[in-house]
Amino acid sequence: MIIKSLALNDFRNIQDMNIEFDKGLNIIYGDNAQGKTNILESIYVAGTTRSHKGSKDKEMIRIGEDEAHIRLILEKDGLDRKIDMHLKKSKSKGVAIDGIPVHRSADVFGIVQLIFFSPEDLSMIKDGPAERRRFIDMELSQIEKIYLYNLSKYNKILLQRNNLLKQIYADNRLSDTLDIWDEQLVTTGTEIIKSRRKFIGELGKIIKPIHERLTGGKEELEIEYNPNVTEEDFRDRLKSGRNSDIYQKTTLTGPQRDDITFYINKNDVRKYGSQGQQRSTALSLKLSEIELFKVKTGDNPILLLDDVLSELDRSRQDYLIESIGDIQTIITCTGLEEFVENKKANGRIYKINSGKIDKSEV
Repeated sequence: MIIKSLALNDFRNIQDMNIEFDKGLNIIYGDNAQGKTNILESIYVAGTTRSHKGSKDKEMIRIGEDEAHIRLILEKDGLDRKIDMHLKKSKSKGVAIDGIPVHRSADVFGIVQLIFFSPEDLSMIKDGPAERRRFIDMELSQIEKIYLYNLSKYNKILLQRNNLLKQIYADNRLSDTLDIWDEQLVTTGTEIIKSRRKFIGELGKIIKPIHERLTGGKEELEIEYNPNVTEEDFRDRLKSGRNSDIYQKTTLTGPQRDDITFYINKNDVRKYGSQGQQRSTALSLKLSEIELFKVKTGDNPILLLDDVLSELDRSRQDYLIESIGDIQTIITCTGLEEFVENKKANGRIYKINSGKIDKSEV
């Protein structure tokens, strides 16, 4: 699977742009605030229906315009696939796959598998659990459509239950109506917990040897799933915690409070790891994602690297470049030095300036 071309109209600061990509390495460079990240963001939006930054549709439309248009052409299993997406200020986005309109995010997820790696991911290890849950959700949603369905359903049930808790706080006579929402929450939430447990288990087997190679055998990296509640205890914990939920007007038990922990040589990386160890862990995690995608889908994902190399030392840069030689990669950077010096880098170079782009060969 590769991205053949991308066309943008009125997306962020880009008025009109058409790029044809190399099947290997693609380097987009230029000064800050010229639109490099916007290109990667548009690809991610086309593949997942949402921004990696969490931006709303209207925030991605060029100032003064009412719509933005993304057109992505892929080659997958020997056939061309086309994703057309219109972002609108005052209405829901319009999406068509191969010219046929679709109305659910689930119809888009999985057509193109994307791994996005940005400087923010380097801090994911040490930040709060929300970003680590988001990582699990985005990767699993691209691999397993049933997970995306369960997650969407669970979030809707959770929202309904939380709204009901607020009403019960004001009028306790409504408390009996919680039973039906509790049952649905447990049924769907249990499937999410099972999927996450399996995913982290599979990822753990892959990440260990990758990190050993990255650190020259000096470090052993392990990843542990920390569910807020087990599948077996979910129903009882939800029931016993009902009074606390009502008092705090929110659901305190469930996979919406899960986390994962990384250990280097049995020590919690978040608490005790150096900055270098935390960055190595994040890099190992991304490389593990690539391998897991290959195993699960039988195809290579597409890697989007947003100005990451400047955040890594030379040895980690070299290891990353060597590890992604067989997959299509689109990289943004402010300078070309790290690629010019690396003889293994072959592909295309694009220079961006004020939302406009020029192409040359590496």
